[in-house]
Amino acid sequence: MLSIKYPFSRLQFHFVMSSPEIASLSWGQMKVKGCSTTYKDCKVWPGGSRTWDWRETGTNHSPGVQPADLEEVIKKGVKTVVIGRGMSEALQVPASTVDYLKKNGIEVLVLQTEKAVAEYNALAAQGVRVGGVFHSTC
Repeated sequence: MLSIKYPFSRLQFHFVMSSPEIASLSWGQMKVKGCSTTYKDCKVWPGGSRTWDWRETGTNHSPGVQPADLEEVIKKGVKTVVIGRGMSEALQVPASTVDYLKKNGIEVLVLQTEKAVAEYNALAAQGVRVGGVFHSTC
């Protein structure tokens, strides 16, 4: 949230970044509204998105999504995290990762990627502070 206070005034404005819409999804390609990058796997949060590079945390299909994969998204103040497991749900999500989110007071949805994108977009359209990680292939 960006706060602006004007000196000599009682006016105060708070700007809350909204979660960007995922504009398109197909095998191996995702586009986020307002971003020119085409992603294979991506992270999204209120106000932004970027490539989800599994090499940063040593992620593989198994054991799957680790808490470290979600840290950046969580730090953006999300209330809900949506995890897209891939088109064929090959990406695993250990119970320990789900528990980690819940212990931090964050609702988590783990879905096949097409369903995950639809749910994420619906939540974002409702103004929910939602973030996510999405795998767009297997």
